[in-house]
Amino acid sequence: MFRIITSLLLICTTINSNAQSTKKEKVVKAYYSGFEKHDWNTVASHFASGFTFTSPNNDDHISIEKFKEKCWGTNKFFKKVNYIKMAESGNDLFLLVEIITIENKVVHNVDVFNFSSTEKIKSIETFFGAGESYPGNKK
Repeated sequence: MFRIITSLLLICTTINSNAQSTKKEKVVKAYYSGFEKHDWNTVASHFASGFTFTSPNNDDHISIEKFKEKCWGTNKFFKKVNYIKMAESGNDLFLLVEIITIENKVVHNVDVFNFSSTEKIKSIETFFGAGESYPGNKK
């Protein structure tokens, strides 16, 4: 699945850093700014009603409440977020993201954001592999 998503990112048009950001890109960047600032309210303000989160870490369409309980604690390890590639297709935005931890480790994730008609994040599916896999992982 990771290879498919990565291939989609490479096939789709990538966003040039000089290009103007779309609404979806702005929402995703604002969402991740909440992790950099360690501000849950900033993160949660971008979720649509019925938001779900999925990852390879036994997170199968979990609710906002479960996401906060299970995943929000990793934000304490976030130092900087770099957006490597973004591509949009319909209501989806695909993102290859690089997360720099407070220990200066680098974590790469592929995120698929699905948006509601009101430009809120309806769901996030995060893909990561071996290695660091996500900030705070003890592997």
